[in-house]
Amino acid sequence: MTTLPLSLEHLIRPPRHTSAKAPALFLFHGYGSNEEDLFSFSTELPEELCIISVRAPHPMPPYGYAWYAINFDANFGKWSDVEQAKESMGLMVTFIKESIEGYRLDADRISLLGFSQGTVLSLALALSFPELVKNVIGLSGYIDENILIDSYKEKDHRQLSMYISHGRMDPVIPFSWAEKTPPILENLGIDFVFEDFPTGHGVSQENFYAMNAWLKKHI
Repeated sequence: MTTLPLSLEHLIRPPRHTSAKAPALFLFHGYGSNEEDLFSFSTELPEELCIISVRAPHPMPPYGYAWYAINFDANFGKWSDVEQAKESMGLMVTFIKESIEGYRLDADRISLLGFSQGTVLSLALALSFPELVKNVIGLSGYIDENILIDSYKEKDHRQLSMYISHGRMDPVIPFSWAEKTPPILENLGIDFVFEDFPTGHGVSQENFYAMNAWLKKHI
């Protein structure tokens, strides 16, 4: 399986068996990183998955990329460019649809895995367009309700499953932000697991093993 010229740059690890349409896992990296970061997980992830690691659209020289700008202001503190985030979510939706057709993926078995900013958009995409997604793994992120489409609460989210984890000592995205996620998911009827780890802004070995075990059960 070769990389197709789709709308976003990406790396791909094909499934071991390609006789039928494969389930897929899309990887969305964090702020200032690139598609190679989470792709390092790919050798340890389930073999039946087609794994596609996507590069965010906005360059951050010398080598990183972002899904949306994070601005720092002395008066207003740290804030996200919501409109840019919504645009990137739209690009992600388009890319997933392109990939389903171009790589012959199983449209009913699409999973997302995000880290940090990639998690924020993965959660926003799944809550806004639950018909496109089966599973979400959200690492070190949170739900930004400003990014969600206005009608998201009217949609049926009951077929979604989510694994959410966060470091209790995260200095980038406070644990208190992540703690707001479970009540939102409960209100939408989403099946989820929420785990915390004694770590900062990253994925520990224990976290990875727990996430991967969950994924194997939900493909």
